[in-house]
Amino acid sequence: MPHSSFLSEVKDAVTPRATLLILGVIALQLLFIASYVGALHDPKPKDVPFAVVAPQAASAQAVTRLERLPGSPLDPRALPDAAAARNQITNRDIDGALIINPAGTDTLLVASGGGRVLAGTLTTLVTTLEKSENRRLRTVDVIPSATHDPNGLSSFYLVVGWCVGGYLGAAALAISAGAKPSNLERAAIRLAVMALVAIIGGLGGALIAGPILDALPGSTAALWGLGTLIIFAVGAATLALQGIFGTIGIGLVILLVVILGNPSAGGALPPPLLPPFWKAIGPALPPGAGTWATRSIVYFESNAMTTSLLVLAAWAVAGAALTLTAAALRKRAATPPPAHAP
Repeated sequence: MPHSSFLSEVKDAVTPRATLLILGVIALQLLFIASYVGALHDPKPKDVPFAVVAPQAASAQAVTRLERLPGSPLDPRALPDAAAARNQITNRDIDGALIINPAGTDTLLVASGGGRVLAGTLTTLVTTLEKSENRRLRTVDVIPSATHDPNGLSSFYLVVGWCVGGYLGAAALAISAGAKPSNLERAAIRLAVMALVAIIGGLGGALIAGPILDALPGSTAALWGLGTLIIFAVGAATLALQGIFGTIGIGLVILLVVILGNPSAGGALPPPLLPPFWKAIGPALPPGAGTWATRSIVYFESNAMTTSLLVLAAWAVAGAALTLTAAALRKRAATPPPAHAP
Protein backbone atom coordinates (compact mmCIF):
# COMPACT_ATOMS: atom_id res chain seq x y z
CA MET A 1 0.00 0.00 0.00
CA PRO A 2 1.48 3.40 -0.95
CA HIS A 3 2.51 5.59 1.97
CA SER A 4 0.07 8.34 1.02
CA SER A 5 -2.78 5.83 0.78
CA PHE A 6 -1.96 4.47 4.25
CA LEU A 7 -1.98 7.96 5.77
CA SER A 8 -5.29 8.62 4.08
CA GLU A 9 -6.77 5.45 5.61
CA VAL A 10 -5.49 6.45 9.06
CA LYS A 11 -6.94 9.93 8.65
CA ASP A 12 -10.31 8.51 7.67
CA ALA A 13 -10.32 6.07 10.62
CA VAL A 14 -9.12 8.44 13.30
CA THR A 15 -11.86 11.03 13.11
CA PRO A 16 -12.16 13.83 15.66
CA ARG A 17 -15.11 11.97 17.21
CA ALA A 18 -13.11 8.75 17.52
CA THR A 19 -10.19 10.65 19.01
CA LEU A 20 -12.40 12.24 21.64
CA LEU A 21 -13.96 8.87 22.51
CA ILE A 22 -10.54 7.25 22.92
CA LEU A 23 -9.34 10.13 25.09
CA GLY A 24 -12.50 9.75 27.15
CA VAL A 25 -11.84 6.03 27.63
CA ILE A 26 -8.28 6.74 28.76
CA ALA A 27 -9.56 9.39 31.19
CA LEU A 28 -12.13 6.98 32.65
CA GLN A 29 -9.46 4.30 33.01
CA LEU A 30 -7.15 6.61 34.95
CA LEU A 31 -10.01 7.92 37.07
CA PHE A 32 -11.01 4.32 37.86
CA ILE A 33 -7.51 3.55 39.15
CA ALA A 34 -7.25 6.80 41.09
CA SER A 35 -10.68 6.39 42.65
CA TYR A 36 -10.38 2.76 43.77
CA VAL A 37 -6.78 3.01 44.97
CA GLY A 38 -7.40 6.38 46.57
CA ALA A 39 -10.46 5.20 48.47
CA LEU A 40 -9.26 1.77 49.55
CA HIS A 41 -5.47 1.82 49.89
CA ASP A 42 -5.11 3.14 53.45
CA PRO A 43 -8.18 2.48 55.63
CA LYS A 44 -8.24 4.39 58.89
CA PRO A 45 -11.16 4.67 61.32
CA LYS A 46 -12.44 8.19 61.74
CA ASP A 47 -15.26 9.24 64.08
CA VAL A 48 -16.79 5.76 64.24
CA PRO A 49 -20.09 6.04 66.19
CA PHE A 50 -19.29 4.20 69.41
CA ALA A 51 -20.85 3.84 72.86
CA VAL A 52 -19.51 3.32 76.35
CA VAL A 53 -21.48 1.64 79.13
CA ALA A 54 -19.93 2.08 82.55
CA PRO A 55 -20.80 2.98 86.14
CA GLN A 56 -21.62 6.67 86.39
CA ALA A 57 -18.32 7.58 88.03
CA ALA A 58 -16.30 5.96 85.23
CA SER A 59 -18.52 6.72 82.25
CA ALA A 60 -17.49 10.33 81.61
CA GLN A 61 -13.85 9.46 82.14
CA ALA A 62 -14.02 6.59 79.63
CA VAL A 63 -15.74 8.76 77.02
CA THR A 64 -13.12 11.49 77.44
CA ARG A 65 -10.32 8.94 77.12
CA LEU A 66 -11.75 7.63 73.84
CA GLU A 67 -12.35 11.14 72.50
CA ARG A 68 -8.67 11.93 72.99
CA LEU A 69 -7.32 8.96 71.05
CA PRO A 70 -4.84 10.09 68.35
CA GLY A 71 -6.54 10.68 65.01
CA SER A 72 -10.05 10.67 66.51
CA PRO A 73 -10.90 7.11 65.43
CA LEU A 74 -14.03 7.02 67.61
CA ASP A 75 -17.01 9.28 68.20
CA PRO A 76 -17.95 8.01 71.68
CA ARG A 77 -21.06 8.65 73.71
CA ALA A 78 -22.26 7.26 77.05
CA LEU A 79 -25.23 4.88 77.27
CA PRO A 80 -26.99 3.66 80.43
CA ASP A 81 -26.77 -0.09 79.90
CA ALA A 82 -25.88 -2.95 77.57
CA ALA A 83 -29.47 -3.28 76.33
CA ALA A 84 -29.41 0.32 75.10
CA ALA A 85 -26.10 -0.33 73.35
CA ARG A 86 -27.44 -3.43 71.58
CA ASN A 87 -30.56 -1.52 70.56
CA GLN A 88 -28.54 1.32 69.04
CA ILE A 89 -26.35 -1.14 67.15
CA THR A 90 -29.47 -2.80 65.73
CA ASN A 91 -30.85 0.63 64.79
CA ARG A 92 -27.51 1.46 63.11
CA ASP A 93 -26.99 4.48 65.34
CA ILE A 94 -23.60 3.15 66.49
CA ASP A 95 -21.13 0.59 65.14
CA GLY A 96 -19.85 -0.77 68.44
CA ALA A 97 -19.90 -0.42 72.21
CA LEU A 98 -17.59 -1.05 75.16
CA ILE A 99 -19.22 -2.31 78.33
CA ILE A 100 -16.91 -1.66 81.25
CA ASN A 101 -17.05 -3.94 84.27
CA PRO A 102 -14.82 -2.52 87.04
CA ALA A 103 -14.90 -5.85 88.90
CA GLY A 104 -14.14 -8.13 85.95
CA THR A 105 -13.83 -8.52 82.18
CA ASP A 106 -14.96 -5.75 79.84
CA THR A 107 -17.10 -6.58 76.78
CA LEU A 108 -16.82 -5.15 73.28
CA LEU A 109 -19.97 -5.34 71.14
CA VAL A 110 -19.50 -5.29 67.36
CA ALA A 111 -21.67 -6.06 64.30
CA SER A 112 -19.83 -7.79 61.47
CA GLY A 113 -23.07 -7.74 59.46
CA GLY A 114 -22.38 -4.05 58.90
CA GLY A 115 -18.89 -4.80 57.60
CA ARG A 116 -16.38 -7.33 58.88
CA VAL A 117 -13.44 -4.99 58.27
CA LEU A 118 -14.97 -2.37 60.54
CA ALA A 119 -15.76 -4.94 63.24
CA GLY A 120 -12.17 -6.20 63.07
CA THR A 121 -10.78 -2.67 63.20
CA LEU A 122 -12.80 -1.87 66.33
CA THR A 123 -11.71 -5.13 67.93
CA THR A 124 -8.03 -4.40 67.29
CA LEU A 125 -8.31 -0.81 68.47
CA VAL A 126 -10.15 -1.54 71.71
CA THR A 127 -8.07 -4.64 72.49
CA THR A 128 -4.89 -2.58 72.24
CA LEU A 129 -6.37 0.10 74.46
CA GLU A 130 -7.52 -2.42 77.06
CA LYS A 131 -4.13 -4.16 77.13
CA SER A 132 -2.41 -0.83 77.74
CA GLU A 133 -4.51 -0.53 80.91
CA ASN A 134 -4.02 -4.17 81.95
CA ARG A 135 -7.70 -4.97 81.51
CA ARG A 136 -9.27 -8.11 80.09
CA LEU A 137 -11.66 -7.95 77.13
CA ARG A 138 -14.05 -10.29 75.38
CA THR A 139 -15.65 -9.51 72.03
CA VAL A 140 -19.27 -10.30 71.21
CA ASP A 141 -20.54 -10.09 67.63
CA VAL A 142 -24.16 -9.11 68.25
CA ILE A 143 -25.10 -9.02 64.53
CA PRO A 144 -22.77 -11.48 62.79
CA SER A 145 -22.51 -11.79 59.04
CA ALA A 146 -24.20 -14.86 57.57
CA THR A 147 -22.42 -18.21 57.39
CA HIS A 148 -22.22 -18.02 53.60
CA ASP A 149 -21.31 -14.32 53.69
CA PRO A 150 -18.19 -14.52 55.89
CA ASN A 151 -16.66 -11.25 54.74
CA GLY A 152 -19.94 -9.33 54.64
CA LEU A 153 -19.48 -8.44 50.97
CA SER A 154 -22.42 -10.24 49.36
CA SER A 155 -24.72 -7.25 49.93
CA PHE A 156 -22.31 -5.01 48.06
CA TYR A 157 -21.84 -7.44 45.17
CA LEU A 158 -25.59 -7.84 44.86
CA VAL A 159 -26.01 -4.07 44.57
CA VAL A 160 -23.16 -3.84 42.05
CA GLY A 161 -24.96 -6.44 39.93
CA TRP A 162 -28.20 -4.50 40.13
CA CYS A 163 -26.44 -1.27 39.12
CA VAL A 164 -24.80 -3.03 36.18
CA GLY A 165 -28.23 -4.24 35.08
CA GLY A 166 -29.48 -0.66 35.18
CA TYR A 167 -26.88 1.01 33.02
CA LEU A 168 -26.39 -1.93 30.64
CA GLY A 169 -30.14 -2.19 30.11
CA ALA A 170 -30.33 1.48 29.20
CA ALA A 171 -27.22 1.19 27.02
CA ALA A 172 -28.79 -1.76 25.16
CA LEU A 173 -31.82 0.38 24.35
CA ALA A 174 -29.50 3.08 23.00
CA ILE A 175 -27.56 0.62 20.86
CA SER A 176 -30.75 -0.84 19.38
CA ALA A 177 -32.60 2.39 18.71
CA GLY A 178 -30.23 5.32 19.13
CA ALA A 179 -29.02 7.13 22.23
CA LYS A 180 -31.59 9.92 21.99
CA PRO A 181 -35.26 8.94 21.65
CA SER A 182 -36.85 10.94 18.87
CA ASN A 183 -40.07 11.80 20.68
CA LEU A 184 -41.88 11.69 24.01
CA GLU A 185 -43.69 8.46 23.25
CA ARG A 186 -40.48 6.56 22.53
CA ALA A 187 -38.89 7.94 25.68
CA ALA A 188 -41.87 6.72 27.70
CA ILE A 189 -41.59 3.29 26.07
CA ARG A 190 -37.91 3.10 27.02
CA LEU A 191 -38.74 3.94 30.63
CA ALA A 192 -41.46 1.28 30.63
CA VAL A 193 -39.01 -1.30 29.28
CA MET A 194 -36.49 -0.21 31.89
CA ALA A 195 -39.11 -0.73 34.60
CA LEU A 196 -39.74 -4.26 33.32
CA VAL A 197 -35.99 -4.98 33.31
CA ALA A 198 -35.82 -3.65 36.88
CA ILE A 199 -38.65 -5.88 38.10
CA ILE A 200 -37.15 -9.02 36.55
CA GLY A 201 -33.58 -8.19 37.54
CA GLY A 202 -34.56 -7.25 41.07
CA LEU A 203 -36.35 -10.55 41.55
CA GLY A 204 -33.53 -12.55 40.00
CA GLY A 205 -30.89 -10.96 42.18
CA ALA A 206 -32.93 -11.42 45.35
CA LEU A 207 -33.53 -15.10 44.56
CA ILE A 208 -29.89 -15.81 43.69
CA ALA A 209 -28.46 -14.11 46.78
CA GLY A 210 -31.20 -15.47 49.04
CA PRO A 211 -32.91 -18.84 48.50
CA ILE A 212 -30.64 -20.15 45.72
CA LEU A 213 -27.17 -19.50 47.15
CA ASP A 214 -28.22 -18.82 50.74
CA ALA A 215 -25.65 -16.01 50.88
CA LEU A 216 -27.95 -13.45 52.49
CA PRO A 217 -30.73 -13.81 55.04
CA GLY A 218 -33.62 -11.35 55.24
CA SER A 219 -36.83 -10.88 53.32
CA THR A 220 -36.64 -11.90 49.67
CA ALA A 221 -39.64 -9.69 48.92
CA ALA A 222 -37.93 -6.66 50.50
CA LEU A 223 -34.74 -7.32 48.54
CA TRP A 224 -36.79 -7.69 45.35
CA GLY A 225 -38.39 -4.31 45.90
CA LEU A 226 -35.04 -2.69 46.69
CA GLY A 227 -33.37 -4.29 43.67
CA THR A 228 -36.16 -3.07 41.40
CA LEU A 229 -35.68 0.46 42.68
CA ILE A 230 -31.89 0.35 42.28
CA ILE A 231 -32.01 -0.99 38.72
CA PHE A 232 -34.65 1.51 37.64
CA ALA A 233 -32.85 4.42 39.34
CA VAL A 234 -29.58 3.68 37.54
CA GLY A 235 -31.34 2.84 34.29
CA ALA A 236 -33.45 6.00 34.30
CA ALA A 237 -30.38 8.11 35.08
CA THR A 238 -28.55 6.45 32.17
CA LEU A 239 -31.46 7.12 29.80
CA ALA A 240 -31.53 10.74 30.95
CA LEU A 241 -27.81 11.30 30.39
CA GLN A 242 -28.00 9.54 27.01
CA GLY A 243 -30.96 11.70 26.06
CA ILE A 244 -29.04 14.86 26.93
CA PHE A 245 -25.47 13.99 25.89
CA GLY A 246 -25.87 11.06 23.51
CA THR A 247 -23.37 8.20 23.70
CA ILE A 248 -21.19 10.23 26.06
CA GLY A 249 -23.97 9.82 28.63
CA ILE A 250 -22.96 6.18 29.13
CA GLY A 251 -19.46 7.33 30.08
CA LEU A 252 -20.93 9.82 32.54
CA VAL A 253 -22.95 7.06 34.19
CA ILE A 254 -19.82 4.90 34.48
CA LEU A 255 -18.10 7.87 36.10
CA LEU A 256 -20.89 8.38 38.63
CA VAL A 257 -21.85 4.78 39.39
CA VAL A 258 -18.68 2.76 38.85
CA ILE A 259 -15.75 5.11 39.33
CA LEU A 260 -17.19 7.26 42.10
CA GLY A 261 -20.03 5.08 43.39
CA ASN A 262 -18.49 1.64 43.91
CA PRO A 263 -15.41 2.52 46.00
CA SER A 264 -17.47 4.91 48.14
CA ALA A 265 -20.36 2.46 48.62
CA GLY A 266 -19.12 1.06 51.93
CA GLY A 267 -18.79 -2.45 50.55
CA ALA A 268 -15.12 -3.30 50.81
CA LEU A 269 -14.62 -0.64 53.48
CA PRO A 270 -17.58 0.65 55.55
CA PRO A 271 -18.01 4.45 55.55
CA PRO A 272 -16.11 5.16 58.81
CA LEU A 273 -12.97 3.68 57.23
CA LEU A 274 -13.14 5.70 54.00
CA PRO A 275 -11.28 8.97 53.31
CA PRO A 276 -13.45 12.09 53.78
CA PHE A 277 -14.29 12.66 50.09
CA TRP A 278 -15.54 9.12 49.46
CA LYS A 279 -17.28 8.97 52.83
CA ALA A 280 -19.16 12.16 51.92
CA ILE A 281 -20.30 11.20 48.40
CA GLY A 282 -21.09 7.52 49.00
CA PRO A 283 -24.55 7.89 50.57
CA ALA A 284 -25.73 10.14 47.71
CA LEU A 285 -24.89 7.66 44.94
CA PRO A 286 -26.86 4.50 44.04
CA PRO A 287 -24.19 1.94 45.05
CA GLY A 288 -23.77 3.51 48.50
CA ALA A 289 -27.46 4.01 49.15
CA GLY A 290 -28.17 0.51 47.83
CA THR A 291 -25.49 -1.21 49.91
CA TRP A 292 -26.63 0.51 53.10
CA ALA A 293 -30.28 -0.41 52.45
CA THR A 294 -29.42 -4.00 51.55
CA ARG A 295 -27.45 -4.52 54.75
CA SER A 296 -30.30 -2.96 56.70
CA ILE A 297 -32.74 -5.49 55.24
CA VAL A 298 -30.40 -8.44 55.63
CA TYR A 299 -28.90 -7.82 59.07
CA PHE A 300 -30.51 -4.88 60.85
CA GLU A 301 -34.26 -5.61 60.78
CA SER A 302 -34.75 -3.05 57.96
CA ASN A 303 -33.78 -0.17 60.27
CA ALA A 304 -32.31 3.17 59.14
CA MET A 305 -33.36 2.80 55.49
CA THR A 306 -35.40 5.95 54.92
CA THR A 307 -32.59 8.20 53.72
CA SER A 308 -31.19 5.57 51.36
CA LEU A 309 -34.59 4.86 49.84
CA LEU A 310 -35.20 8.58 49.33
CA VAL A 311 -31.84 8.91 47.57
CA LEU A 312 -32.66 6.03 45.21
CA ALA A 313 -36.17 7.37 44.61
CA ALA A 314 -34.71 10.79 43.78
CA TRP A 315 -32.40 9.23 41.17
CA ALA A 316 -35.34 7.32 39.68
CA VAL A 317 -37.70 10.31 39.55
CA ALA A 318 -35.07 12.76 38.30
CA GLY A 319 -33.88 10.29 35.65
CA ALA A 320 -37.38 9.64 34.36
CA ALA A 321 -38.29 13.35 34.36
CA LEU A 322 -35.11 14.37 32.52
CA THR A 323 -35.55 11.55 29.98
CA LEU A 324 -39.06 12.72 29.12
CA THR A 325 -38.14 16.42 29.17
CA ALA A 326 -35.15 15.93 26.87
CA ALA A 327 -37.29 13.97 24.40
CA ALA A 328 -40.04 16.61 24.45
CA LEU A 329 -37.57 19.44 23.84
CA ARG A 330 -35.90 17.49 21.04
CA LYS A 331 -39.22 16.91 19.32
CA ARG A 332 -40.12 20.58 19.65
CA ALA A 333 -36.77 21.64 18.17
CA ALA A 334 -37.22 19.21 15.26
CA THR A 335 -40.77 20.33 14.45
CA PRO A 336 -40.73 22.93 11.63
CA PRO A 337 -42.65 26.12 12.31
CA PRO A 338 -46.08 26.42 10.66
CA ALA A 339 -46.11 28.02 7.23
CA HIS A 340 -47.55 31.50 7.10
CA ALA A 341 -50.44 32.18 4.77
CA PRO A 342 -49.58 34.41 1.80
